Amino acid sequence: MDIQNVIQSACAKAVETLYGAQVGAEQLQLQKTKKEFEGHLTLVVFPLLRISRKKPEDTAQEIGQWLADNEPAVEKFNVIKGFLNLSVATTSWTRLLNTIAQTADYGTVKPTAQSPLVMIEYSSPNTNKPLHLGHVRNNLLGWAISQILEGAGNRVVKTNIVNDRGIHICKSMLAWQRWGKGETPESSGKKGDHLIGDYYVAFDKHYREEVSTLFAQYKAEGLDEEAAKAKAEKEAPLIKEAHEMLVKWEQNDPEVRALWKKMNEWVYAGFDETYKALGVSFDKIYYESDTYLVGKAKVEEGLQKGLFTRHDDGSVWADLRPEGLDEKLLLRSDGTSVYMTQDIGTAKLRFDDYPINKMVYVVGNEQNYHFKVLSILLDKLGFEWGKDLVHFSYGMVELPNGKMKSREGTVVDADELISEMISTARQTSEELGKFADMSAEEKDEIARIVGLGALKYFLLKVDARKNMLFNPEESIDFNGNTGPFIQYTYARIRSVLRKAKEAGIDFGSEVSKSTPVNEKEQNLIQHLAEFPAVIQQAATEYSPSTIANYCYDLVKEYNQFYHDYTILGESNEEKRQLRLVLSEQVSNIVRTGMRLLGIEVPERM
Repeated sequence: MDIQNVIQSACAKAVETLYGAQVGAEQLQLQKTKKEFEGHLTLVVFPLLRISRKKPEDTAQEIGQWLADNEPAVEKFNVIKGFLNLSVATTSWTRLLNTIAQTADYGTVKPTAQSPLVMIEYSSPNTNKPLHLGHVRNNLLGWAISQILEGAGNRVVKTNIVNDRGIHICKSMLAWQRWGKGETPESSGKKGDHLIGDYYVAFDKHYREEVSTLFAQYKAEGLDEEAAKAKAEKEAPLIKEAHEMLVKWEQNDPEVRALWKKMNEWVYAGFDETYKALGVSFDKIYYESDTYLVGKAKVEEGLQKGLFTRHDDGSVWADLRPEGLDEKLLLRSDGTSVYMTQDIGTAKLRFDDYPINKMVYVVGNEQNYHFKVLSILLDKLGFEWGKDLVHFSYGMVELPNGKMKSREGTVVDADELISEMISTARQTSEELGKFADMSAEEKDEIARIVGLGALKYFLLKVDARKNMLFNPEESIDFNGNTGPFIQYTYARIRSVLRKAKEAGIDFGSEVSKSTPVNEKEQNLIQHLAEFPAVIQQAATEYSPSTIANYCYDLVKEYNQFYHDYTILGESNEEKRQLRLVLSEQVSNIVRTGMRLLGIEVPERM
């Protein structure tokens, strides 16, 4: 039990003893004492005045005196109006530090067989193009939320749904047939996803040329601009061929299916490289080509139960007007499915595979309405978690104009972004002299860790619900609220600990209870003790930024301590022991916190 909990319990006992009333935690507002006042924790007594029937100052004085007389953790107190400032006894700080030091994986909770099972969906790529910056943010958020929820004691299944069917896939397939000349990832030296993406772009280029020619023809025939454009886009030979190919795919044409399978395998191999570079993975991958028929069957089942209605043209709709929404199309008049139908099918397969207690979808905020509808439909169809599904809705991420644009000049390619981040980290580290006495292999590894750490931290430290501007140069800075600053502080601490061991100092994991603890050390211990609550808060709020900013505040506070006090040069053995143990625990919690974000920390820099 940390100091805050100990004192909160003691405050409850004080109120019961003094005023004969039992109070809950919500009435005992205990917070960090403001820096301008003496004390560590402050009790706000205003909520207790109805019970005490006394003035705020008198109530605070009586509770403070009772705590000083009866609770060993409270050394002294002072009263400022209705605020009771409490100073924690030295022995409580050392006892708390020892508890932290002797607790494996402090702050995290190991899941059990009875823990809630949470499934988290993220990534959701299309197989007609490589991953881009938006996918990077999605994957990093999904991975971090998975790690945080698991760290908070949940069982977690990480899942991906691959959009591997539809007209967009056929466009790439048709372009490869037309202009590919048998090109493969091996023959071209390109990653499979990039190769297929190039053909998707090629299709678009030729299609636009056809549309432009037809548009001019239809205009000359007397159609107005809007009608001519619509007809040209519909009648262009390439788009007609793509639709014919899609029909053949739906009909299981062996030649079309074989090409589809081959090209998708190229893409998956490319995706896997990118996922590995980002440090993310999945426990289960679903494919829309498997889920859309299941979704259609589930919609037909709902139709038979009277949950949905069929219109005169044969299309199937869900009437959500009673829920304050509108009618939602589930099956087109030709019987083909829409995205909503596919999501229902995917949910069915997932629920068959796992006894899910909660489902979290990591998808951008442009899909807010979609998931509001999906939640209602899944609930109607009997999925236990449907009503309470979580749409982790996040904002868009952009880069400053002109920076790190992809070959097409419209999106930021994930692989190029990763490569550029690592290259920039290497250059910055060289310029700052961080690579002294390192081998080429070590330099490569540190550049990778720092570059990816900078990218991940910058994307995760902000409130995910907000749109953000990602500036690569700002992210790789060894000062300020950045990944490299935290990584460098961690490496600095590990260096101190290595030097202690090299000097024959065996500091273990325990300090003497009577060791004096100065203010900065107390602040650090108190900060460490908050880590379990920070993890739980981050899990409850699905907030990686909570962990990120906790880590930054912790290392910032440690650096102030490091600047003001010597560690290895301390002549008093008890003080030196405390500072070494404290330093090690700071490094352990930084490592754990960054791990929850999917960020590595180097042992030396």
